[in-house]
Amino acid sequence: MTIRRIGIVSRTYRHVNRYRQVLTVLMKYGFGDLVDRLRISQYLEVGLQLIARERREHIAALSTAERVRMALEELGPTFIKLGQVLSTRPDVVPADLIDELTKLQQHVPPFPFEQVREIVEADLKRPLDTLFSHFDPAPIAAASIGQVHRATRFDGEDVVVKVQRPNIQAMIDVDLEILLHLATLIERHVEGWRMYRPSRVVEEFSRVIERELDFATEAAHLERFARQFAGDDTIYVPKVFRDMTTRHVLTLEYVDVIPVTDLAALRAAGLDPCVLARRGTELTLKQIFVHGFFHADPHPGNVFALPNNVICLLDYGMMGRLDRRGRERFADLLYAVSTRDEVAVTRALLQLTEHDELEPDPARLERDVAEFIDVNIPATLRALSFGKLVRELLNLVSRHHLSIPPDLVTMMKAAATAEQLVARLDPELNVIAEAEPYVRRLKLARVRPQRLWRDAMDSGGELLQLAHEIPGAVRDLLRLTKRGEMKIGFEHRGLEHLLDVHERISNRVSFAIVVGALIVGSSLIVQSRIPPTWHDIPVIGLVGFLAAGGLGFLLLLSIIRHGRL
Repeated sequence: MTIRRIGIVSRTYRHVNRYRQVLTVLMKYGFGDLVDRLRISQYLEVGLQLIARERREHIAALSTAERVRMALEELGPTFIKLGQVLSTRPDVVPADLIDELTKLQQHVPPFPFEQVREIVEADLKRPLDTLFSHFDPAPIAAASIGQVHRATRFDGEDVVVKVQRPNIQAMIDVDLEILLHLATLIERHVEGWRMYRPSRVVEEFSRVIERELDFATEAAHLERFARQFAGDDTIYVPKVFRDMTTRHVLTLEYVDVIPVTDLAALRAAGLDPCVLARRGTELTLKQIFVHGFFHADPHPGNVFALPNNVICLLDYGMMGRLDRRGRERFADLLYAVSTRDEVAVTRALLQLTEHDELEPDPARLERDVAEFIDVNIPATLRALSFGKLVRELLNLVSRHHLSIPPDLVTMMKAAATAEQLVARLDPELNVIAEAEPYVRRLKLARVRPQRLWRDAMDSGGELLQLAHEIPGAVRDLLRLTKRGEMKIGFEHRGLEHLLDVHERISNRVSFAIVVGALIVGSSLIVQSRIPPTWHDIPVIGLVGFLAAGGLGFLLLLSIIRHGRL
């Protein structure tokens, strides 16, 4: 999804009501100081400067993380989804806020059945009565993006039909543009936040939510997941009915499941929580280390059990991908941690992470890694928590201004979430210890003759291709030089503040010119005594003086508010 940037007055009018609502909620939950620091008033019309800053005693008693969660819940679906995505980004969000974001709730009322009927019939291009022999008007679940109804096909198959909320796309588009604008202002005006690149986080989030809005994409995820676990009788993936699936409608096989967190129901059904825990761990590790395609949101509400201790995952809207190189580098990191080798851990971290401007100091990073191992890595892996390992690693790389690619962070968070669920089923099972055979197989696979030969052939092919392209590239370069058409680009950095100041000065000068023109024009009208008049004073001139006075007062108020008289 391409987000249209806003930053000038002509564009903000499309969003003014929603922007006013966002700012009001932020101030309601005690973030008025942040709004002031973002200098939003210079981008929006004057009326937004007058939003009331209400203080409530019960808000002041809450922690910052709790207030963030409550604000996101009040702002609706887009912001709730953003919070859920941020809960998978411990490289950007502190641990206490992540704990709160995982509690985000969606109190969304269902939309009317008539709208459900309209959407289903418009997408499937047939009357509802000819599509299903029975369609329950009452939804069995309602969420921010869609709601789910039970139905029965004419062939007797029981299904669930997920229908997207009407007009949700337009609302999310507006919210994304506002979010990108706020993220850009945070990078520009809030010290220390530029390194976290919030605008890039918003752009990544836009791609995530775009995939969730396309139910055909979710259907494709389901089908791929089913293919990669075909023949594995420890997991069941619901069947997709492609003839009844579109961008806004998803039809799946109905499966009678038991939540894995309901231990009493599991035991009553003759299921063994320990077997489910082991199978869930194997499922998680196979997704990560074998297939590189994994369920990115395995929270308790998406994991269920079937008879014979079979695992069933639901909601495939958020999926993650990890290529072979990423899997191997992550395996290298786990192996180095398990062997307590600070040099290998440092090398693996540098291969896994990215950096923007500051080149990391390997010697300093290695010293911190050695301390990290001494403090956090126990003598036996069975005593190590994957969630704790992830948190401490992310804190370590953050201190060195490094960032882990989003897909890898998503995988680590998903694995940590699965570990928490496994611990509720079987506290004795350790995910990291169970991962050891997978790590060993990945490392051994790289030194097999077939792999070495294939890598050598790939490298040789790339070298031959490069040798073939170099003469042509040099010839093009010389031709441009001879014609005088060679261009060299320079990137200026650190000028954002200067441009911001220049824009503010230009706006104030323009404002002052308008005020001055009103005064001069009104004076000429008064001197000419142009009718109509009031007490021998031309009414048009008087209105001009009043307008000039009001605008001048607002200009002075703006200057005082920004602390520069």
